[in-house]
Amino acid sequence: MALTAGARLGPYEILSPIGAGGMGEVWKARDTRLGRIVAIKKLTAPHSDRFDQEARAIAALNHPHICQIHDVGPDYLVLEYVEGETLAVRLRQAPGAAATSDSADRGAAERGIWAPRPFSTDQVLQLAIQIAGALEEAHGRGILHRDLKPANVMVTSRGTAKLLDFGLAKLTVEGDATRTSEGTVLGTAAYMSPEQAQGRTLDERSDIFSFGAVLYEMLAGTRAFAGDTNAQALSAVLRDDPPALQAPPPLERLVSRCLAKQPAQRFQTMADVKAALEEVSLKPADRQPSIAVLPFADMSAGKDHEWFSDGLAEEIINALAHVPGLRVIARTSAFAFKGKQEDIRRIAEALGVANVLEGSVRRAGTRVRVTAQLITAANGSHLWSERYDREMADVFAVQDEIATAIAEALQVKLSGTPAAERRYTPNLPAYEAYLKALHHAQKVTPDAMARSREYFEQAIALDPEFALAHTMFGFLFAQLANYGLLPAHDAMPLVRAKAQRALDIDPSLPDAHAMLGLVAAVYDYNWKEAERLFRLAMARDPVPPEVRRYHALYYLLPIGRPQEAAEECGRALKEDPLNLMGRVRLAQCLRAAGRHADSLRTLHQVLELDDNFWFTHFILGVDHVLDGNTKDARLCAERAYGLAPWSPVASGLLAAVLMRDGDTNRADALLEKLRPGDAYGAPLALATFYLACADIDQVAHWTERAIEQRHPAITFFLNTHAQVLRSHPRWPTLAAMMNLRQEA
Repeated sequence: MALTAGARLGPYEILSPIGAGGMGEVWKARDTRLGRIVAIKKLTAPHSDRFDQEARAIAALNHPHICQIHDVGPDYLVLEYVEGETLAVRLRQAPGAAATSDSADRGAAERGIWAPRPFSTDQVLQLAIQIAGALEEAHGRGILHRDLKPANVMVTSRGTAKLLDFGLAKLTVEGDATRTSEGTVLGTAAYMSPEQAQGRTLDERSDIFSFGAVLYEMLAGTRAFAGDTNAQALSAVLRDDPPALQAPPPLERLVSRCLAKQPAQRFQTMADVKAALEEVSLKPADRQPSIAVLPFADMSAGKDHEWFSDGLAEEIINALAHVPGLRVIARTSAFAFKGKQEDIRRIAEALGVANVLEGSVRRAGTRVRVTAQLITAANGSHLWSERYDREMADVFAVQDEIATAIAEALQVKLSGTPAAERRYTPNLPAYEAYLKALHHAQKVTPDAMARSREYFEQAIALDPEFALAHTMFGFLFAQLANYGLLPAHDAMPLVRAKAQRALDIDPSLPDAHAMLGLVAAVYDYNWKEAERLFRLAMARDPVPPEVRRYHALYYLLPIGRPQEAAEECGRALKEDPLNLMGRVRLAQCLRAAGRHADSLRTLHQVLELDDNFWFTHFILGVDHVLDGNTKDARLCAERAYGLAPWSPVASGLLAAVLMRDGDTNRADALLEKLRPGDAYGAPLALATFYLACADIDQVAHWTERAIEQRHPAITFFLNTHAQVLRSHPRWPTLAAMMNLRQEA
């Protein structure tokens, strides 16, 4: 029936119309039972098929900036009544009406930096953070909005945002994105993402694009993608960049990233968008000083001292990490930009820092010239620069001088000079060998890791008291065991010995305690001792990101605390955001915690950073097999094996998908590399093979063999992909072998 003022709809008395849209009418009403004012959305017949969808979407959400649902009828929704006006109404007001309340905006406008608009910068940021939080909540529940626009955002009488109208919302299937019906394009043209306009597969990055269009309009007072017709607006969305946004530079960059045409170039989650907005919203005095130290350029004549220039940057990172109040990005992430001609602002944005240190090294004979400059990312200005000409014997003094100068430039008070934090200064030849060892260890191939081992041996032979060299040598042995390149029964005693030797020299080294914790966990299966050692490793600030990851992966995950493990990995990524293995490990923890969609999304983020990282393809391949996606499983397995044919698990996975596809000859050839299963790494590879073939009895058999080999990766396997074993009759035996509670 048609509604009119004074009519009754069940227990609701209709008061007055609020508005109407393509899916129905909205009326102000009174709930006669509770005496409260509500909003009733009466759906029209053509859209009745979406009614249950919208009701389920809203009912699943409970957030202060999402309009709540009170009741549901046969063809209407009873919603929270919000006193205020939509963003669309506010944006139709006279430009500049509200901008005069912000003196910074007013002064900037007078200087011609950017134009007045309906909202001040502070108001825009406040509302945008609230909208982003609402969308983050929806996405976390597997819900895409798909129709974000100013008309669907209310600004309440208190000046806060409320997200409305989930009529086009889509409940995603776990692990999958969503696609509109073939041949249909749903949404509002000027605010659609390019992929939505084309009717392609959608994920939360589509809402991020729409959010960017709304934020642009709040800042500019005009639409990002204009057109007199829907066709013109869609054309602009697909092909045109919006007019240059006259806004503060950090906001301009944020909006531009949201509006990137390719989803991979946008923020990947609303949590990332919200964090970026919160960083922009901080007053300068509130921001924690932050810095990324980029690899120094090797300017030597022969270009053969890359190991030295990399090592200098790493030592400066280590020195700055001891400065109280200074957030320092870890080496792995900072070095991700090595050899790339990226704009400083984009590097800083990707790493989430306000300052970047770059420099160069020119070495000639026994002398070295180091130039360094500290750059403010927001405007590219130089905070500080200096040149140092020294004898190579003074290289440690150069590192400390640079670190001290940076700290002073950032106006951070030292608790002691970085030189005071250096507990031991190795002799120069040992230090050079150590830097070469680290340089090769970053390349995860058998040949490179063998070279790394040679250089670590040289460093320790040249300076037996070099504690950090002992620690990192132990780390190398752990990696060799993890990748199937050295039996754990050979590697883990060496890890223990190297870590203990390092602690004999310097009892406070956190990495050495973490190495011992790793051995206690995945080799001794002594979980109480592992907990004690990890507590020691994390007792002092700052906690190195790698130590957090070890704690998460080798203790929290195997004892049955996957959500805590994921949180710990997330904390590590804040200091090391571009660490590829760190992101893969986070994805594994997320899968173990049952968050399969988040896990897959994280793995795809890794591939966007580096499509040649073989381990990502391997993990995705196993995920796809278990999820029944055999086509993508084969693509990933082929890619993983092509990049790492030396890896036993890569052979096992590819053999399985080939066998499932009927390519038995290739599968048998790969299995011959693993049979009879006695070689180190072969049991885990065969367990992977049988898991992909759904032969769980054989999975249990080969898992037991892998436990006997003490393969470190068995803990990941059991907690991420082989959880099916927990209901198998052999599980009590497997759990007992690892000293785990059966329910863990």
